[in-house]
Amino acid sequence: MTPPAATQDIGVTDLPDDRYFNRELSWLDFNARVLALAEDASQPLLERAKFLAIFASNLDEFYMVRVAGLKRREETGLTVRSADGLTPSEQLSRIAARSQELVDQHAKAFLNEIRPGLEQHGVRIVSWQDLEEPDQLRLSNYFSEQVFPVLTPLAVDPAHPFPYISGLSLNLAVTVRTPEGGPEQFARVKVPDNVPRLIRVEADRRSGTATFLPLEELIAAHLRELFAGMDIIECHVFRITRNADLEVEEDQDEDLLKALERELARRRFGPPVRLEVGDDMTDHVLRLLLREMDVEPDEVVEVPGLLDLSCLWQVYGVDRKELKDPPFVPATHPAFADRETPRSVFATLRDGDVLVHHPYDSFSTSVQRFIEQAAADPNVLAIKQTLYRTSGDSPIVDALMDAAEAGKQVVALVELKARFDEEANIKWARALEKAGVHVVYGLVGLKTHCKTALVIRQEGSSIKRYCHIGTGNYNPKTARLYEDVGILTAEPAIGADLTDLFNVLTGYARQENYRTLMVAPYGVRRGIVQRIEQEIEHARAGRKSGVRLKANSLVDEQVIDALYRASQAGVPIEVIVRGICAIKPGVPGLSENIKVRSILGRFLEHSRIVRFAGSDELWIGSPDMMHRNLDRRVEVLVKVTDPKLVAQLDSVLDSTMDPATRCWELTSAGNWDPSPADGSRVRDHQVELMKLHSAKEQQV
Repeated sequence: MTPPAATQDIGVTDLPDDRYFNRELSWLDFNARVLALAEDASQPLLERAKFLAIFASNLDEFYMVRVAGLKRREETGLTVRSADGLTPSEQLSRIAARSQELVDQHAKAFLNEIRPGLEQHGVRIVSWQDLEEPDQLRLSNYFSEQVFPVLTPLAVDPAHPFPYISGLSLNLAVTVRTPEGGPEQFARVKVPDNVPRLIRVEADRRSGTATFLPLEELIAAHLRELFAGMDIIECHVFRITRNADLEVEEDQDEDLLKALERELARRRFGPPVRLEVGDDMTDHVLRLLLREMDVEPDEVVEVPGLLDLSCLWQVYGVDRKELKDPPFVPATHPAFADRETPRSVFATLRDGDVLVHHPYDSFSTSVQRFIEQAAADPNVLAIKQTLYRTSGDSPIVDALMDAAEAGKQVVALVELKARFDEEANIKWARALEKAGVHVVYGLVGLKTHCKTALVIRQEGSSIKRYCHIGTGNYNPKTARLYEDVGILTAEPAIGADLTDLFNVLTGYARQENYRTLMVAPYGVRRGIVQRIEQEIEHARAGRKSGVRLKANSLVDEQVIDALYRASQAGVPIEVIVRGICAIKPGVPGLSENIKVRSILGRFLEHSRIVRFAGSDELWIGSPDMMHRNLDRRVEVLVKVTDPKLVAQLDSVLDSTMDPATRCWELTSAGNWDPSPADGSRVRDHQVELMKLHSAKEQQV
């Protein structure tokens, strides 16, 4: 399978040029909604700290990938404009302004609300001067024994060139001078990343309190030990972000694994795209950093207070249940519940399809059990599975290795190019190969992003195929945090389609059309647009019509234009999008029949569901409505036909669109307004689903 040629616009007529929101600014709006959760006083304090950490990590990745891509286009002279008509330079300028605004807001939430609030409950992040003398003495000993030996102060002078600064590392810019006077001299000290960033201060941790000292504060307080005989003039914290977007030159004749390993080694040397500095940094130190690291002034972000608040994950780890959401234990799906021993997944699926909704339905007692039982069942002949992201301790991978060692035919398509999981996937690929699994590294020019598993089982004189197709990765850790749906089925047509798909992924088969699936890069956009056009025909004929689309992102212009045309024809359209959204709802004459909502909360909304009311079709799967998913990835949507499963998914969509559901609504001006806004009864979509699934488990 090779990527298709550039697709033609489908029926774009009489649509205004300014019909899209900017993708990158829309992403920043998404991160602003994450920040709003941290600012929400109704959230438990440690949950608010968690959202501050998520915001920080999100922004890091945004700069490493999205901003890096824009800078690369700007530097190479590419003048390709975004869908909303902006050049790379114009986008970078707007991103810089909006990012600084959000960083200030982020720091303010930490310094003025969350840090003081936590302190009132005995959870403190302090400065060196705040510590009592016994604590200072104990931490000085800790510094001498654990930190000092790994520090390497690097001078900058004619004999010592400016050192390489690794991406996302925390550093101290130190200025020193001899006691006799003379010129100031500069040195850099890297804050080690193999020592906890926040150091627990308490000698006795049984009190229930928790006090943390940032590691850079400890180092700064002991600089005289690093620069013996010198006077310390200044010390400032800074952090660089580098381009981390891999560009693997894929060649049919080269081992993809080796090519990727080579690029991973280069990633750490990517050009800088952002310099974060404390707001107390002096101008002359900043000018030195800009000059030596080849950073432009508009790439500087001033951060009040602590840099890199992703360290708040450490604070979140404090055992203070009253400052967190109540614990939630996923329920075993009623179809798999058994009071004595786990029921055979295969026997269950012979009775009918099962829809699992994570994290409300347990991943370990459904999808994971499916693979584990397949690995242990002597009647199973083969297992074929795609792996995009998995966890460091993966029972799914262990089961595949057990199956191979037991003599089953096992094929694992490990996507080596899963961004920021490349090293982990290389490790798993080698472990799987060593166990005898047939490992395929994806397709040249495409990422394999679909979530599919196929089990072939001997049952008497016939062969039976069992399948799982989902919206989320085969990762038991994220399955407890991400909201996803999946179907487990023994439907012969789906089994035949997955067999054909795996032949495409592992061999030279070239297939574009399937019985029950839409498969990108050929069939998803085309299939979605065709079905939207069918809804237009239903509306014009006076029949029932409607489109409901739940996704992480909605960016693809052809899908958006089809939705605009449907709106103009009177088709009601409801979009539930977690992150980026380029469609403009509520514009008279264009999109007054389009509503867009965003739901963020305890779990990361990750499922992709598309519902066509007039055609009475419902599809679930892996693709978002983005160019990369529809043109440069292998993605799968499966049609859900069982009326009971369709009703379950309809109830999920109904809940997201309930007027009382807490959410953000997108306006035609591009604002995300909190809703409901009138103070009426408010319901939490995720809390309601937790209650529903817990009640179902108790009924079993």
